[in-house]
Amino acid sequence: MARIEDQAALAAEPGDLAHDRAKGLDAVFRLGAGIFSILVLLIAWELFARSGKVTPFMLPRFSTVLEYIYNDAVGGDLWINLALTLYRALTGFVIATVAGIALAMAMSRSKIAHWFFDPIISVGFPMPKIAFLPIIILWLGLYDFSKISIVVFDAIFPVVTATLAGIAAVDKELLWSARNMGAKEHEIMWQVVLPAASPQILTGLQVALPISLIVAIIAEMVMGGYGLGGAMMGASRFANSPGVFAGIVEIAVVGYALIKIMALARRRLLVWHQETADRN
Repeated sequence: MARIEDQAALAAEPGDLAHDRAKGLDAVFRLGAGIFSILVLLIAWELFARSGKVTPFMLPRFSTVLEYIYNDAVGGDLWINLALTLYRALTGFVIATVAGIALAMAMSRSKIAHWFFDPIISVGFPMPKIAFLPIIILWLGLYDFSKISIVVFDAIFPVVTATLAGIAAVDKELLWSARNMGAKEHEIMWQVVLPAASPQILTGLQVALPISLIVAIIAEMVMGGYGLGGAMMGASRFANSPGVFAGIVEIAVVGYALIKIMALARRRLLVWHQETADRN
C-alpha cells in the first residue's frame, strides 16, 4: 500500500513542477514586459531630447534629469521633500482609513446614521474635492494640518463607499449562522462582517492611497513649502526645467512603489481568500 502511495506521489510531482515552472515563467514575463516598456519610454525620451527638435528647456535629457535627482539626493533635499510628502499623504490616508471604516460601520448598523450620511456620500463622492482646498486654506491656514486635512477629506470617500459595499455583500447565511450560535452584534461585526468584507475594503484602500499622494502633492504645489510638489513649483518659478521633470520622475517612482506595496499587503492579508488561491 505504501509503495502505491509513493508511486502516486511521484506521478503527481511532474504536474506540480510544471505548474510552478509555468507560474514562474509567467511572473518573469510580466516583470520583463513592464521593465521593457519603461526602458523603451526612457530611451525614446533621451533620444528625442538629443534630436534637437525640442529645446532643453522644453524637454531636458533624461540623463540630465537623473543627474539632477542624484545631486538632490546627495545634497539631502530629495530626502527631506520625500519624507514630508509621504508623511502628509500617509497620515491623511491612515486617518481616512480609520474614519471611513468607522463611518461605514455606523451607517450599516444605524438607520439614522445611514439616513444622514448617505446623501452626503452620494453627492460628495463624484465631486472633485480638491476644489475645497481654498476653503481649507481660509479656515486652517498654510500649515501641515491643512494639507493633511484635504488629503483626509478626499481619500475618505472611496473608503466609505467600498466598506459599505463590502458589508452589504456579506452572505446572509453567515450572519444567520453566527446569530444562531449566540454571537452578539458587535462580535458579528468584528469577527464575521469585517473579515468577509475585507476584499472590498482593501479595494477601497487601494483607490484611496494614490488619491492621498496626488492630493498631498497638489496641496504642496498650491500652498508652497517643502515637499515634492513644493519643490516642483519652486523649480518652475525659476524656469528650472530639469527640476520640474525630476519632480515628475520622483512622483512616478513613489506612486509606483506605494501601489506595489499596497498590492503586496492585499495578498498577505487575503491569503485565506479565494482570489489569492486563484493566483496561486
